[in-house]
Amino acid sequence: MPAAVHANEKPLAAKVLVYAHRGASALRPEHTLAAYAKAIEDGADFVEPDLVSTRDGVLVARHENEIGGTTDVAAHPEFAARKTTKTIDGKAVTGWFTEDFTLAELKTLRARERLPQLRGTRYDGQFQLLTLEEIIDFVAAESAARGRVIGLIPEIKHGTYFQQHGLAMEDKLLATLAAHAYTRTAPVEIQSFEVANLKYLRGRLGQDHANIRLLQLLDDADQQPGDVIAAGGMLRYADMMTPAGLRAIAAYADAIGPNLREVIPLAADGTLAAPAPLVHDAHAARLEVHPYTFRPENYFQAKNFWRGGDAKTFNAQGSVAEMHAYLDAGIDAFFTDDPALGRRALESHR
Repeated sequence: MPAAVHANEKPLAAKVLVYAHRGASALRPEHTLAAYAKAIEDGADFVEPDLVSTRDGVLVARHENEIGGTTDVAAHPEFAARKTTKTIDGKAVTGWFTEDFTLAELKTLRARERLPQLRGTRYDGQFQLLTLEEIIDFVAAESAARGRVIGLIPEIKHGTYFQQHGLAMEDKLLATLAAHAYTRTAPVEIQSFEVANLKYLRGRLGQDHANIRLLQLLDDADQQPGDVIAAGGMLRYADMMTPAGLRAIAAYADAIGPNLREVIPLAADGTLAAPAPLVHDAHAARLEVHPYTFRPENYFQAKNFWRGGDAKTFNAQGSVAEMHAYLDAGIDAFFTDDPALGRRALESHR
């Protein structure tokens, strides 16, 4: 590992945590009980449900409200007429959308692998879509069986879009967390790429929910949060990653979730360059840094860590080495598609 990736920054967190990105999504279709079960078995500290809404207002776990790529909806002739094009956060998207289906209808679908060219299709058709309540029940049961606390890190997807369609998720999320004994005390970290809903949640939570923290996700520097786009604002994620922008985030959030390459960028040849100042600046604002997403295939890794020349190769050693570089840069938690490798990286990091 080149010396350039090392930094003197230390984490703010007392313990660096492994976040299972949509479950163990490198090994099972994302957002399924199988993915969450594997993540917990493999030592994840938190599991992540991305949240979207059904037509009847139920919170379900899907990475996007467009479900053509992650379910078998296209194989259901009864739903063929629901394929449509919508504008989501300023971008045209064509497919099938959760807000056009009731929960009962979504329960007739089965999950598919989102990256079949890398991860295969052997689990396609086996697993149903899950509600947030089902996930909480499952995590609570696993926690009791294993004798360890397992956190949840739900992400509110496209909050403004759903608000505009009469399906706001923020209060429903808080009500669901409050209704379950487990999530009244277990650690919860609510994420969003938007700003206004996190500020709203901070106001609702106040200081009375010590187990619930807020994570401001950060997209590519030249992009804008969905609520800013909807309001015709000028704020970019680049602005939010400046020292002043980070201080503003610290007024309502506990941590930031940037792309990995905002923490340590890639050089022109695809290898890791020197760490950016983001972790240092965030820590100066008293914000933890929880970047996304480590993945075990060569395709997603910096070129320093590739094994062989095939982008499809599952490269556990490279993923662990890449995690070590980012741990050296002082991150406080991290998202990974393979929590077993995340646990291995933490245990072997010096």
